[in-house]
Amino acid sequence: METFNLGAKALIVNKGKILLIKRRTTDVHKPGIWEIPGGRVTLEEDPTKGVKREAKEETGLDINVICPINTKHFVRDDGQVITAINFYCKLEGKNTVRLSEEHTEYCWETIPNAKKKIYSGFLETIENYEKMKTGEMFK
Repeated sequence: METFNLGAKALIVNKGKILLIKRRTTDVHKPGIWEIPGGRVTLEEDPTKGVKREAKEETGLDINVICPINTKHFVRDDGQVITAINFYCKLEGKNTVRLSEEHTEYCWETIPNAKKKIYSGFLETIENYEKMKTGEMFK
């Protein structure tokens, strides 16, 4: 029987920059990549609450979830089957990033720099955010 997990990721935007976090090099899935905060949603947990919880756990930040940007279905390197909802989020208040032990670095990047640095699996998320900003997504 295949195990199915729901994930939620936060594209956190603040003053035109996107928060990227770097996975630890010992991680089973995609070690050392730059990604956006998030993780698995627990059973019966609302995905918007789950992404807020995960962002807080991984970065110490409080966020405001604006809307879903896209979804991805994939198999992790360790065989777990995941469907992830990626959300556009804004920073709530003045917060300082405090990384969990799951990540080793963070940076706030402009969109062009973020697109160069982030793991390719998140490029569509950033591109959809750009389309939302310009209104192209709604034409």
